[in-house]
Amino acid sequence: MQVGIITVSDRASQGIYEDLGGPALKKAAEGYGWTVAAEAIVPDDMHRIQNAIRSFSAQGCGLVLTTGGTGIAERDVTPEAIRGIMRVEIPGFGEVMRMKSLELTPNAILSRSLAAVVDSSLVLALPGKPQGAVDCLGFVQGAIPHSVKVAQKLPTSC
Repeated sequence: MQVGIITVSDRASQGIYEDLGGPALKKAAEGYGWTVAAEAIVPDDMHRIQNAIRSFSAQGCGLVLTTGGTGIAERDVTPEAIRGIMRVEIPGFGEVMRMKSLELTPNAILSRSLAAVVDSSLVLALPGKPQGAVDCLGFVQGAIPHSVKVAQKLPTSC
């Protein structure tokens, strides 16, 4: 499976802060036997997030993972960016990620992690904290291969 990873962070995109989430997700994805074909760091900007997702989908990434921007801070816009271009949201992914994460931290209730189909890709919006992103990916990884196959057979919205 071809995977694209997008880190959403104003500071990391400016080089002020080292991106830790993207590399953590890359290691996890490769551990599942997936191929990371594309990586990007973008600011907390809806259009930049949307452009990166669509670009990775066009490059053949059946799975696009985002890390960051899923909280409730003013600049956290990743869920809104995805919803603005999705064909369909898949609520079960976000529900499982929050439910399992609540066993680890009470702040998981603030997460707006989600999954959606954009063009021909499954897109997962994961938390910005590296361990949280890896944990959430692990909670749902069993459903990803089938979801990607179905997403790739759906007509695109272009």
